[in-house]
Amino acid sequence: MRKPTLAFKGNKQALPSKPCAVCQRPMTWRKRWARDWADVKYCSEACRKAKPDHG
Repeated sequence: MRKPTLAFKGNKQALPSKPCAVCQRPMTWRKRWARDWADVKYCSEACRKAKPDHG
């Protein structure tokens, strides 16, 4: 009997995505972001640090 792997084996095209607020690259949904997907704005720590200041 085979042990299940943790890698995603489904259709990644079906996952939701949205653009990064800084670099505008598409961010694909990650399981790690499942609880916070509505609040995810930046694709990386570098983009989070480079966020524009509004004030």
